[in-house]
Amino acid sequence: MRHLLKTSLLGLALAATLISSTARATDSPSAGAQMTPPLAMQAQEVSWKTVPTQTITAGGVDFAYRELGRQHGGTPVVFLAHLAAVLDNWDPRVVDGFAAAHHVVTFDNRGVGASSGTPSKSIEEMADDAIAFIKAMGFKQVDLFGFSMGGMIAQEIALKEPQLVRKMILAGTGPAGGEGISTVSGVTFYDMARGFFTGQDPKQYLFFTRTPNGIEAGKAFLERLKERSENRDKEISVTAFLAQLEALRVWGLKEPADLSVVKIPVFVVNGESDRMVPSKNSQDLARRLPNSSLLIYPDSGHGAVFQYYADFVPKALEFLDSH
Repeated sequence: MRHLLKTSLLGLALAATLISSTARATDSPSAGAQMTPPLAMQAQEVSWKTVPTQTITAGGVDFAYRELGRQHGGTPVVFLAHLAAVLDNWDPRVVDGFAAAHHVVTFDNRGVGASSGTPSKSIEEMADDAIAFIKAMGFKQVDLFGFSMGGMIAQEIALKEPQLVRKMILAGTGPAGGEGISTVSGVTFYDMARGFFTGQDPKQYLFFTRTPNGIEAGKAFLERLKERSENRDKEISVTAFLAQLEALRVWGLKEPADLSVVKIPVFVVNGESDRMVPSKNSQDLARRLPNSSLLIYPDSGHGAVFQYYADFVPKALEFLDSH
């Protein structure tokens, strides 16, 4: 038992790096995020591969963020990230697809990646941080795209400050008290172990099915995450990773919120075989949100929006642009 405990603790330290890591180009190792002038001062259009990282201070925290697509105007779309994610964990095809028509902004949570401060210990705290960030950016109203843990944060934002949110896209996520959410750490560590012993990125197991289509989609996704070879973000720390796992555990044990008060349009998306946040949670969300639509992709798991990005992005843009 002592040996097992010791092995598990050592595994924790390794796990935080494994879940966040995306192989870095050997000719350009990360030295953390490079801070640059605001996007408004840049003369040419950029992509997710090249967009600079900036910082803004809100509530005593220096938030690292990236934005692009400002020239298109309209309501900004704020991306809210998954467990252990830093800026470099967003799929370039999804970000660039949204940015082709919208102003896209995403940021590192407090104490994660290049953002300063002590990591938030609850979904509610993360929502408060996101609200502070959004207001510091000067946005009066935003659309939210929350993936996994980010979808939980999005729900809290909509409940805390409903006037701040115009529309939401909730992908691979679930409500407070949702089935299997409190035990996501077990699935996470199991798939991290599988990744470690097979020499694969754990996201290949966590985000994608083990069918031929799922395996190939996972490989393609992980390759896309390597496209940004310079000025990459800092990886998540063990402390921040464990804080997020605890936040998810507590969220999964909470009493369900009254989502009937969320009247804004919501687009709920998932794969049919999500192991991290069981797919039935997406169906539950769609039932409880009075103005929602639901899309479940076949032969896919937690990362369905990345596997089916070519279909998802146009549908998401249609949702955001509809009246």
